Amino acid sequence: MFIEADGLSLPIRPALAEQIDEAWRRLARPGTWWNGAERVAIAAEVRRAPTCDLCRRRKEALSPYTVDGAHDTDGVLAPEAVEAIHRLKTDAGRITGKWVRSIADSPLGEERYVEIISLSAIVTAIDTFDRAMGLPLRALPEPVPGEPSRVRPAGAVRDIAWVTTLAPDKVAPGEINPFAVHGEKNIHRTVSLVPQEVFNFFDLDVELYLHDHEIRDFSIEPRAINHAQIELIAARASAINGCFY
Repeated sequence: MFIEADGLSLPIRPALAEQIDEAWRRLARPGTWWNGAERVAIAAEVRRAPTCDLCRRRKEALSPYTVDGAHDTDGVLAPEAVEAIHRLKTDAGRITGKWVRSIADSPLGEERYVEIISLSAIVTAIDTFDRAMGLPLRALPEPVPGEPSRVRPAGAVRDIAWVTTLAPDKVAPGEINPFAVHGEKNIHRTVSLVPQEVFNFFDLDVELYLHDHEIRDFSIEPRAINHAQIELIAARASAINGCFY
């Protein structure tokens, strides 16, 4: 399979191309706590955040919590949602537990906030891929009608993180098991309060990076570049982004 990028025809793994397209289509479908139109509006805010004047002034400040104002927004989403999206996109490295609690305990609610985390990461990943390939940003998809399921895992508790998560041994019979495909490490618990988003994010993540079982298996090289090259790129990108995971 090939893609046309920056005037060149470049090979791309079919699974990667298919998952990027599927992840983009999935943005427009009803989620667990947001409907399709709202999810597309969240994606639009993710793209708007880097040019937001308030976000710029906060980013330049010694502390973002000393700068007040209103975000640049089209007004579709509630202010709490816009604040969450813009902070996650532009200044995630300085988010505090207190700020998370102020958002989670607001009318927005913790479940909607967690779904925003996943959507923001997915949009950022795909847009970054397209920019790196010299491609224009793809048009936002048309929303798919329908209502969110609004199902919260019964065994989810707030223990290891600033948000409530679901432990692998707390998945109740009949509930979606978010750990069945991609693994049970703490990183897989990140958005487990909204189990479907674990699949939505990691289905894309494993194609952009590596499947969990491949990360430490140095007897195989499943990508066109090797483990050492992948990790060098990952470490450099993490340093630039201020990600210390």
